[in-house]
Amino acid sequence: MIQGKFMTHEAEVTRVSTGLPGLDEVIDCLRIGDNVVWRVDHVDDYQRFIDSFVQAAVARNRSIIYLRFGHHPPLVEASPNVRVVHLDALSGFEAFTEHVYRLITDHGRGAFYVFDCLSDLLEDWATDLMVGNLFRVVCPYLFELDTVAYFGLLNDRHSHTTVARIRETTQVLMDMRRTASECHVQPVKVWRRQSPTMFLPHRHRGHRFEPVIDSSDATRVQTALQPDHSQGPQRQLDYWDTLFLEAARQLERPDDEEGQAAQVERLCRVLLGRDERILGLARRFFRLEDLMAIRARVIGSGYIGGKAAGMLLARRILLDTDTATWEEHLEPHDSFFLGTDVYYSFLVHNGLWPLLMRQHEPEGYYSEGRELHARMLKGELPEETRLELARMLDYFGQYPILVRSSSLLEDGFGNAFAGKYDSVFLVNQGAPEERLARLEEAIRQVFASTMGEDALVYRQQRGLDGMEEPMALLLQRVNGRYHGRHYLPDAAGVGVSRNIFTWDPQMDPAAGMARLVVGLGTRAVDRNDDDHACVVPLDQPEKRPFRDDEDAMRFSQHQADTLDVTDNVLTSVPLRQLASLDADMERILGWCGEQDREAVRRARDHGLTPPWRISFAPLLSRTRFVPLMQQLLGTLEATYEYPVDVEFTVHIGLEGQPSFNLVQCRPLQTLGQNRPVTVPEAVSSDRLLLATQGHFMGGSMDQPIHRVIRVDGGRYSALTSHQKFAVARLVGQINRAMKNRDDCPTLLIGPGRWGTSTPELGVPIRFADISRMAVLMEVAELGGGVVPDLSYGSHFFQDLVESRIAYVAVRPHDRHTDYRPEWLNRAPREVIDEDVLDGLDADVLSAVTVHDVTGVGLRLLADVVSQRLVCYQEGK
Repeated sequence: MIQGKFMTHEAEVTRVSTGLPGLDEVIDCLRIGDNVVWRVDHVDDYQRFIDSFVQAAVARNRSIIYLRFGHHPPLVEASPNVRVVHLDALSGFEAFTEHVYRLITDHGRGAFYVFDCLSDLLEDWATDLMVGNLFRVVCPYLFELDTVAYFGLLNDRHSHTTVARIRETTQVLMDMRRTASECHVQPVKVWRRQSPTMFLPHRHRGHRFEPVIDSSDATRVQTALQPDHSQGPQRQLDYWDTLFLEAARQLERPDDEEGQAAQVERLCRVLLGRDERILGLARRFFRLEDLMAIRARVIGSGYIGGKAAGMLLARRILLDTDTATWEEHLEPHDSFFLGTDVYYSFLVHNGLWPLLMRQHEPEGYYSEGRELHARMLKGELPEETRLELARMLDYFGQYPILVRSSSLLEDGFGNAFAGKYDSVFLVNQGAPEERLARLEEAIRQVFASTMGEDALVYRQQRGLDGMEEPMALLLQRVNGRYHGRHYLPDAAGVGVSRNIFTWDPQMDPAAGMARLVVGLGTRAVDRNDDDHACVVPLDQPEKRPFRDDEDAMRFSQHQADTLDVTDNVLTSVPLRQLASLDADMERILGWCGEQDREAVRRARDHGLTPPWRISFAPLLSRTRFVPLMQQLLGTLEATYEYPVDVEFTVHIGLEGQPSFNLVQCRPLQTLGQNRPVTVPEAVSSDRLLLATQGHFMGGSMDQPIHRVIRVDGGRYSALTSHQKFAVARLVGQINRAMKNRDDCPTLLIGPGRWGTSTPELGVPIRFADISRMAVLMEVAELGGGVVPDLSYGSHFFQDLVESRIAYVAVRPHDRHTDYRPEWLNRAPREVIDEDVLDGLDADVLSAVTVHDVTGVGLRLLADVVSQRLVCYQEGK
């Protein structure tokens, strides 16, 4: 308990006057460290006690800081002893609280504070919970710094829970009530002080405060002072709940279009976030009943976050634009949403706010972030949140659940945060208390991912590190069916309305692309070391980027991700094993793949399950999947007026008819420039580093290169696994040492796959290790080749696009490729800083070379229309 912290405080006990001698006598004066809360009927009553307090403090030459944020008239005027600080409550809880926290820090010990009436924050924050959280953050800090602070609360504006938390935290709580002819003050809490009459109501007459010592008199007084009960139980509700009660009453007046529109505007702003473009779409498509339905599934209060808002908005757009089609082909949803206020309450409840404030300082951004990450994994959720989560689990029963991040800025225009925050699958098996414990663990994991290094790098790189970014959660039933011990959707995937990886000049980028897998969508959104999704250009769905049938089989899906309900884990299952589960699974595979007749015959002769090649050819050619996906992406792009990226699962009916469960929609970031780029037809071999056709991502490009970092494939292959991880760390250190990527645009060349978790397949870097690169190049020189689909549509792909990192896949033996790494041997070597090299052995260092080509004139040109790319030396 916070109060326990006060009990060990060793500051000098110094009396401070309220400015009213009679009141000083009642409560034995104030003490240094006291936070004083005045609960009043009107702000004017709070004003009276502030005036006396300020006058007494000024007389003793005290420094007074008045925090001005309310909608009521100012309570204190500036003077030599009084500083007025204006705060913007609309900036949000975190920014507001941080401003107050920094202000208290800057003024140090001994300052006195007057706060505007806290009840006015309800209009800006829409929830009582956050008013209580503000007090729980600020009050202990003021106490530690030997201050005295005045706060005001309006009677009957706050829930019993909020008042109880404030009472528990503060040192002094005073009730002030009026009758027609009298004013009464009753101390409710005065920490470490008492007298036989201290907590009785006191009549305020002039400078005197007289206790009501006759019980009959007290009964009459307190009966007269009782609040009006005409509002019934609503008085006990959080302000958040009263907002929606008002909206529910508005629903009963459907003819009042102006009133309905006003409520839609109000609820959009308290539920959906602050992205004005998203809010504009929400006003167009959400009706009041839609927003009330969202509220009914919110756990806690606050924003539902960008991912949840995008999913709900996309569904409403589709259903409104073509009701008949999408009522047939769009699966219903029954998701729940954990509001952003729960995230803040979690931080406050676990005493993590001071640590968060230190993390917001430049010197603590990463170091304190790591500490916060560790502490959040061990935190506890508030009890009221646990109760609501338990009720949600009762609703879902034992169906698997996906706990997904949905932060305030996530999936908005300009900020996808793809893969930066965690999402956790819960198989959801076991006794109720076990399932609740696993759910709480998953929530802590997603909360803690806000302080993961990749997330911190992403926010800093995009100038978001100073912005409020609370985490909401999208809690979804996993779409799928049971096949024995395995639970999985028939298929899942990613769709983008703009295909900027077109490997054939005949393809239309505006037609879009889908990336499909059998089973859970993890293999569609994550870059897998040992498996490949099916990439489908929607204008030419039969085309694949393969040289021959052998490549087509090799670069197809061989395993599916499922939820094992027996072992209660997420697992991967070979497709051969999956096919043998039951007849329905075999039917589904019949729509998702193909079988070679000779291979089937040989397998059956040996008693084996015949192999499948997952091409989705039957689903693409014999059902409405392609036109439906084109319509879905086209409708959303036209409505957003921006390319979009969606995630979905597919339910395949008995006759093959597809229906979609749309689980995510966000604006799609694109790379490259709109103006044409002229790529030279021929470049002499002595000036050429690379010429290739297709297999690049980033649209048309004209990119000067000042530095080249190359990991040599032959030398890298000879290293041990430990040494290969050391190579990844070295690349990351060089990347972090770059101050500004635009001042030194860098080409990073490496063997196999960047970002793999298996060092034998490539360099196992993370996004934070390549975040300042301009161009990423993968070279097929480990014997395994480069994946032809480039993981387009995956989170790795989104990282590159959002960070403006172009991508090139190089297959040296392809007839359309001319790769000449020996050109780099003539380029000057750059000396790597000694601190970076410390502790690395010679074999690791020999695998990585850094070339300074600033004055050489190296340039990368790419044209998306002709699909040609050249990286060459200019000017010779």
